[in-house]
Amino acid sequence: MAYEQRGRPSGLLFHSDQGSQYVSRLFRQRLWRYRITQSMSRRGNCWDTAPMERLFRSLKTEWVPATGYPSIADARRDISDYLMNYYNRQRPHQYNDGLPPVQAEYRSNLLSGIS
Repeated sequence: MAYEQRGRPSGLLFHSDQGSQYVSRLFRQRLWRYRITQSMSRRGNCWDTAPMERLFRSLKTEWVPATGYPSIADARRDISDYLMNYYNRQRPHQYNDGLPPVQAEYRSNLLSGIS
């Protein structure tokens, strides 16, 4: 979804841990098809994936109901809403001086001259 929404940009890097889903042939082929370079964290080094671990912690503590979701469709819809609307567009992030990621990226692009 991110790839399509950003207009299929080139030079992308997909960073993950070494989980079985990321080392699978099917996943690696999909990255290759879209010309996305894969980067994996070092085995047993939690600092490599700290930003994503922080995102998942926020998702689980701020959003996902303690009782879970009644269906996969409900989970997809609700988690997508959290990521695409609340987390990226509304939720203040300390690292971004209190700005949501979309606003911080926009500000960074203005300063660098990227339109």
